[in-house]
Amino acid sequence: MIQLSAEENVIYTIAEEKLTDEDYNKIIPFLQDKIRAFGKIRWYFEMQDFDGWSLSAMWRDAKFDFEHNEDMEKIAMVGSDKWEKGLTQLMKPFAKADIKFFEIQEKEAAKTWIKQ
Repeated sequence: MIQLSAEENVIYTIAEEKLTDEDYNKIIPFLQDKIRAFGKIRWYFEMQDFDGWSLSAMWRDAKFDFEHNEDMEKIAMVGSDKWEKGLTQLMKPFAKADIKFFEIQEKEAAKTWIKQ
């Protein structure tokens, strides 16, 4: 399940359980609209009881990230599991965006960082 909101070019996402194609039918048009409106976006991605992605959703995420690598300035990954922190580290070499992991109890600091 996914929750989406935005303040200008800052996108706020809360991901719970496993993300599916249905979630990406919401995420991708939302992000594309913000990119068209602002050129570059910043993405706050909070994971709560997160189980990752279905295979097809993972593919859609990777494809979107590749196609819009130049359009993302910052990504704040917020979570509590070691694998989520590891995922953030794995993303860094492939992204032009400044990516930083925050523990769930640091989410207010992440929100401040993403806006700076």
